[in-house]
Amino acid sequence: LQIEGKGKGLAVREGMLAVQGEYRMMLDADLSMPVDQIPRFIPPQIEGKEVVIASREAPGAVRYNEPHYRHIGGRIINGLIRLLALPNVHDSQCGFKCFHEAVAMDLFKVQQMDGWSFDVEILYIAKLRGYSLEELAIPWYYNEQSHVNPISDSLRMISDLLTIRANARKGIYGRKN
Repeated sequence: LQIEGKGKGLAVREGMLAVQGEYRMMLDADLSMPVDQIPRFIPPQIEGKEVVIASREAPGAVRYNEPHYRHIGGRIINGLIRLLALPNVHDSQCGFKCFHEAVAMDLFKVQQMDGWSFDVEILYIAKLRGYSLEELAIPWYYNEQSHVNPISDSLRMISDLLTIRANARKGIYGRKN
């Protein structure tokens, strides 16, 4: 698949819309969640949920080798995400998410963001459209080669959260197809 443009959100959107299958899962390239966890995201392990996301914060989740400062910073960003967009989601930023085929097609067709805030936008649209969502506790391994910049990425996230809310007010996300 060849795409014009750049950004993780753009790449994931194009992939989700191009791939076939009853379930569509996105995984972080560093595989900070072991691949043996993937079957837990689809039936028969999970029944009746249209979106299943990995969570480093759900009861039973375990984080390995994560520096304390990194965990605190992540919780601050997550607090902003919960305040401005996803009040009942404890870990929207973990990069492992699974969507039922029809839900993926519906959500990713209206996604606007090409950067790393795209997953907050996708979950926001899913909530707006009434899709069922489950957070699944996982083992997660910190990768010291993360590309997250605490200052600039935090400021970008705040701007993106406000954009998501503005898009919703303007009706850009529409209704469930």
